[in-house]
Amino acid sequence: MSTPPAADRRDANGRVVPGAAASASERKTHVLKQHTASLVRSIADAVVIKDDEPFFLCPPDGQIETGDGHGFGLYHHDTRFLSGYQLEIAGAVPNPLAATALSGGRAVIELTMPALELGDGRTIGKERITIRWDRALDGQRAQLRDRISIRNFDSDRVRLPLAFAFDARFDDVFTIRGLLAGDLGTLDEPVWQDDGLVFRYAGKDGIDREVRIAFGTRVETRDGAACGLWIDVPGRGEADLEVTITIHETTRPGATPIERRTASTRPGAEPGPRDSRAQDATISGGGEWPVEVETDSIALNAVLSRSLDDLLTLRGELDGQRYYSAGIPWFATLFGRDSLIAAYQTLAFDRDIAAETLRLLAGRQGTAHDDYRDEEPGKILHELRVGELARLGKIPQTPYYGSIDSTLLFLVLLARHARWSGDLGLFHELHDNVERALAWLDGDADPTGSGYVAYRSTTDQGLANQGWKDSGDAIVTADGRIAEPPIALAEVQAYAFAARREIADLFERGGDPDRAASLRSSAEDLRQRFERDFWSDDLGSYVLALQGDGAPCAVLSSNAGQTLWTGIASPERAGRIARRLGEPDMESGWGIRTLSGQATAFNPIGYHLGTVWPHDNGLIAEGFRRYGRDGDAERLFAELVEASTDFPQQRLPECFSGYARSDFGTPVRYPIACHPQAWAAGAIPHLITSILGLEADAFEHRLAVVRPTLPAFVGRLELRGLRVGDASADLAFERTAGRTTASVGRVAGDLDVVIEP
Repeated sequence: MSTPPAADRRDANGRVVPGAAASASERKTHVLKQHTASLVRSIADAVVIKDDEPFFLCPPDGQIETGDGHGFGLYHHDTRFLSGYQLEIAGAVPNPLAATALSGGRAVIELTMPALELGDGRTIGKERITIRWDRALDGQRAQLRDRISIRNFDSDRVRLPLAFAFDARFDDVFTIRGLLAGDLGTLDEPVWQDDGLVFRYAGKDGIDREVRIAFGTRVETRDGAACGLWIDVPGRGEADLEVTITIHETTRPGATPIERRTASTRPGAEPGPRDSRAQDATISGGGEWPVEVETDSIALNAVLSRSLDDLLTLRGELDGQRYYSAGIPWFATLFGRDSLIAAYQTLAFDRDIAAETLRLLAGRQGTAHDDYRDEEPGKILHELRVGELARLGKIPQTPYYGSIDSTLLFLVLLARHARWSGDLGLFHELHDNVERALAWLDGDADPTGSGYVAYRSTTDQGLANQGWKDSGDAIVTADGRIAEPPIALAEVQAYAFAARREIADLFERGGDPDRAASLRSSAEDLRQRFERDFWSDDLGSYVLALQGDGAPCAVLSSNAGQTLWTGIASPERAGRIARRLGEPDMESGWGIRTLSGQATAFNPIGYHLGTVWPHDNGLIAEGFRRYGRDGDAERLFAELVEASTDFPQQRLPECFSGYARSDFGTPVRYPIACHPQAWAAGAIPHLITSILGLEADAFEHRLAVVRPTLPAFVGRLELRGLRVGDASADLAFERTAGRTTASVGRVAGDLDVVIEP
């Protein structure tokens, strides 16, 4: 730790005195909050809990350094309130044994102590003292409640000195990520009130922020933001200590209150993790998912249970509508693309959140040309922030519209939701929003007049790349150079194709066949031009993108795989792409890489230059299924489930490194990947929907089960309560001798279930 607690002071008799983390002279006190770029270290092993809006993450040993350079801490409203929290016992740092995050905002961390010298001639052998750190996050009260249970395996009573050190700098998440620097509000020196420690920060945005730390026992020594106390532990017994950390926000007179984002309610949430050890397990998210899934696969049970629980954790609410926030810790807010894709991935599991997400985004649809925020009329937002930097206008995320595909995905999700609901009510409700989105697609979305949807940022604080691969170096040419805007991405043209075709169906059902025909004609024109301009025989694939001058980014990427999801590809070319993506330079053994290993710019730990993204593979797998490449889809499903077994608690992260399976035999973590992350959590539910071939047409009261397949490690899978329109059905799938069969159980309501082998 960068500033270890100095708990080794001794009194006149040589006994250890519980000390402080650093003396007042040793501790650097900041009266003015200093915003400097942080070098964020790996959070790959972080223990993460969330309840309502606040979330907390720490390393597996529970300790958070009081120095700079990490992303751990207690967050709320895009602000890290608590950034340091350290514990020592008798001058020693505990060693981690195990750590797990539980449902309902709880984590349990088990620690053990090295040998302890108490200063009175007594020594306690190593691993004779253990600590259980039980953490519970209460979002409604904005509290982190810690119960520290110390167990003594010696037969004699022991009196132990504990030393704590804390830090609270109230950093904006953009500062932590090193994206912006500068002085903002005023950070007061920490003060002690009774036995509690208080940090206060007067934000420049008119919000006073505060952290209060209370102890369930008497504090013996106080020194700056550190303290010491004693705890008596009986022989062969244990003693508890409670630490409560409460955060507050107060709006000063005349300031604008923070727009509150909340978590949707979780009725019936379980207090602990579901047991995935049984051969047969029923998974339904603690009663909060309409659909129940039962399988005989330990691995699938574990990753599906974790995925559904992560999605519940990431549910937020704004304007009375629910959505999936993108991911913790960097993207714990409303994102257009991420929230839409996560809602799409889970349509078969809970279609209602898709409708609410669409309403929420429609309410913030772009209305004007605003270069600072990359806003255009009809455009769907990219990201919404409510922290100090956003409230002061120092970043454009208020909201920011720099996403070239959110508007297209908005239209696709609306159409797909209608297939599952069988109701045009939402289409009629959002009719004006649909018209504005289509007007954007035919206008501002095509800045070059080429007929292709392309992007160029109009602000130096925005995103240079505005597809889902939105890092600054993500879109490259064959010789490794950064592509020149305006940039027309391959998968974005495919999204535009799907948006026109699928929304056309709703216009036709809504009584406007002429508009439907016009949209289909535009889609077909795009398809023909796309085949002509984006195909590369040398690659055996579509190119990554076209640059502003029409020159191709002739590199092989997973973007080409996503085009199959929409159906824009001809069957012959789809087959070539599928085969090409299965070759070793693209197929890592844990999934398809974002960029070919043969590309000049390839980097297995480059954010979008060679990593593996679960959601990307899920969309590609659905594309494989569309073109009859069922074995390829099954392979990707199996690889992601297998990869999940090597991640803590079977949680698929945002992405992981693109090293070949043969290199290490285990997936290599990407150091600062979000976890949980919404579209990573949605990948497994989405893949289940795809490989089982579930195709809903609720308007016709029909559910088709098309060429269902189970991977070799799953012998049986059952779905109960699958909703199509106002009806529901139970389905069972079995794999015998390499062949999957499906059967229909209970059907409630008007629904024709058709199994197409």
